[in-house]
Amino acid sequence: MNPEELDAYETDLELSLYREYRDVVRLYRYVVETERRFYLCNEVEVTPHEGRDLWFELRLKDAWVWDMYRPARFLRDVRVLTFRDVNVEELVHDEQDLPTFLES
Repeated sequence: MNPEELDAYETDLELSLYREYRDVVRLYRYVVETERRFYLCNEVEVTPHEGRDLWFELRLKDAWVWDMYRPARFLRDVRVLTFRDVNVEELVHDEQDLPTFLES
């Protein structure tokens, strides 16, 4: 496979993933971002752990993960451990509040 074909393949994967995201985002209540992944989920629990260093344990239920190389992006239970920042936001699903690029 030449470099142009590889670039086209990855571009198609990313576009397909974006379209899937656009279709499923309204099914979820929270957006969770870590340094490695982006998740949509309906339940999230963040537990900070202190010791020598501060780290976080995340438990997500009914989740979708943004990862174009993962064959199954819908996950029932997710457990994430991280020493980095965690961002959790509650989604707003009013039609008037959605950015135009997320509208069908």
